[in-house]
Amino acid sequence: MRLTILGGGGFRVPLVHRALLADRERTGITELVLYDVDAGRLDAIGRVLTAQARGVPGAPRLITTTDLDTAVTRADFVFCAIRVGGLRGRVTDERVALEAGVLGQETVGAGGISYGLRTVPEARRIAARIARLAPAAWTINFTNPAGLVTEAMATHLGDRVIGICDSPSGLVDRVLRALGADPGTVRVDYAGLNHLGWLYGVHLLDAADPRATDPLGVGARRTGTGSSGLSGSDGGTGPLGADDSRAGTDVPGPAGPGARGDGNLLARLLADRPRLESFEEGRLFGADRLRDLGAIPNEYLHYYYDPAGTLAAVRRAAQTRGEFLLGQQRRCYAEILVRDPLGAWLGAWREREATYMAENRELTGAGEREHDESRPAGYEGVALAVMRALALDEPTTLILNVRNRGAVTVLDDGAVVEVPCTVDARGASPQRISPLPAHGTGLIQAVKTAERWVLHAVDSGSRAAAVRAMAAHPLVGSEPLAARLIDAYRAEFPELAYLRAG
Repeated sequence: MRLTILGGGGFRVPLVHRALLADRERTGITELVLYDVDAGRLDAIGRVLTAQARGVPGAPRLITTTDLDTAVTRADFVFCAIRVGGLRGRVTDERVALEAGVLGQETVGAGGISYGLRTVPEARRIAARIARLAPAAWTINFTNPAGLVTEAMATHLGDRVIGICDSPSGLVDRVLRALGADPGTVRVDYAGLNHLGWLYGVHLLDAADPRATDPLGVGARRTGTGSSGLSGSDGGTGPLGADDSRAGTDVPGPAGPGARGDGNLLARLLADRPRLESFEEGRLFGADRLRDLGAIPNEYLHYYYDPAGTLAAVRRAAQTRGEFLLGQQRRCYAEILVRDPLGAWLGAWREREATYMAENRELTGAGEREHDESRPAGYEGVALAVMRALALDEPTTLILNVRNRGAVTVLDDGAVVEVPCTVDARGASPQRISPLPAHGTGLIQAVKTAERWVLHAVDSGSRAAAVRAMAAHPLVGSEPLAARLIDAYRAEFPELAYLRAG
């Protein structure tokens, strides 16, 4: 089978390749095609992959190209990981927003709207080419803003495009480890939009439930083997700790939608401050807030819950995240050409992981980011789990970005949402989950409204629609401010020339 990666010169491509090599006997991928508009970056990443595959029998044959049609033709799977405007564009997204007094993170707020406005047209163009040249291919979208871009690509690809993100699976992994729970014995309630979701239920499965396997693809994180097999809990206790006899019964805990006495193991975790603050999200948000919510939010909710504090922290920083990555990648790609390619890339990757969301963690005293290279993680793990389930018809459960179809009742069926899905040869289908807690519904409705205005702006070429998109976002919220932001971004990005005045 042929796997094509669009954005093949991207920094994280070696992670996908490493995962392919580790699971090469099961994935069935014999050809890996890298496509990028930047031939220099493509050459550098090609060197890293060649070094990484050295001595590995049966490694996929590597093909590089700067021609989209060549890359897509005959593809069985397409991973879409493009960045319109490159990291320079990300820096501009951040700086324009900061100068206007709002956050400019690449998927959240003003920066995310700007990024979406220039990415959606290209994503749709790519989707149309895939639909024409590889109509049977499955497209797995990595491109941010992932939910918005997936919804845009679905115009041409329907359910054959699936959006992925590693944040939900990472959150579930950390919560299950804190509970000491085997991922093969539970189901979870998680819902929202990409970078805007909550884990609000962890429930023991009946042994006869067909989901009683590895319901979220996190077993490999425990074993460190990269397999999709199951693993036991981390300690000698059951999923509720030493007093495992209480599983499935009413447990005392805080009030709130995540703490109902219905066998929801999350209630016990929320009542246990030391255990709750033993993992990243517990420290980032604090036990009191999590108890009030009755849920564990995706880490990106910190931008919404403390926008003023986060904005101040970003302004205090010597450089924005985009500026850090731009400088780091310039050095990394240059070093790849003159010394050991794999060593140069590995050093930069480890630094990147250690500094992720540094301002948020510093603001809250959350400490250093967890980073365990023995546990497969990240987009590449989720993407390969999706690909295996589709190609081998091995049903699995993963949290993905797909069309709603009634899973989140406050949004229409065509809205792309981030929810647990059953994945098999037929595609990814949302599972039934408990209703989203009331505290989250207004926020996801507001952000989905902003996304829909982005799509309307792209369809109509209307500056006014783009302003409505910007103003609808909760982290902007003002039409005069939105108009200034849109005009500032239009002045910086030729990709936004399609937005006509009026």
